[in-house]
Amino acid sequence: MKLLSVLLVLTPVLTGCMSQVLPLDCSDIYHHDNSQSSGVYTIYPIGSTSALQVYCDMESEGGRWTVFQRRMDGSVNFYRPWDQYKMGFGRAAGEYWLGLENLFHLSLRKKYELLVDMEDFEGNKAFARYSSFSVGPESYGYTLHVSGFTDGGAGDSLTYHNGMKFSTFDKDQDTWPDNCARKFLGAFWYAGCHHANVNGVYVWGADETHTGIGVNWLFKGAYYSLKSISMKIRPVL
Repeated sequence: MKLLSVLLVLTPVLTGCMSQVLPLDCSDIYHHDNSQSSGVYTIYPIGSTSALQVYCDMESEGGRWTVFQRRMDGSVNFYRPWDQYKMGFGRAAGEYWLGLENLFHLSLRKKYELLVDMEDFEGNKAFARYSSFSVGPESYGYTLHVSGFTDGGAGDSLTYHNGMKFSTFDKDQDTWPDNCARKFLGAFWYAGCHHANVNGVYVWGADETHTGIGVNWLFKGAYYSLKSISMKIRPVL
């Protein structure tokens, strides 16, 4: 009888614990409470021990976006080695990179679309949207898979990089005879070399002496480093 009494007391507690599913991404947070505003939240892309702070965009194009890359003021150095791009760096409240390993695990769990928002120093804004986005495992170089481009004025800078492995200055996996990451002072899914260099050096606007090393996208070209850019994903419904 005592055991039965204990079980009856614990049942509501156990049931409540089981119902508290940890959010995998910002979409899970949104669906739990769609009144949540954009800001920093905690997600668990690899399970209960993988608590990770991330910026959730709950407004753009219907919201629910998990931001995995963000440049906005040049406060964080993005010219970093492989291990840091693998695990992530920066702060979710500012500039950061979520981590290739986290992107891979998110890609395993759900099918995602991609939104890339950007702004120049004159206040002009544009976006590029892709209906399919995923990242392969480290054993395959965290290969990029992206398709289904929709133009929001930014132009298509990613299709050129589709199928490419990720490269950093200390891990060259591009198709160029030299090292694209070292040449253009960044880290990305370089081919031979880039149409986008979103992790390049944060410099201000147009400067032909800095061709291709800035925060570049077709929107403004290789001579122009953008004021801000963010890459974000959400599940395809």
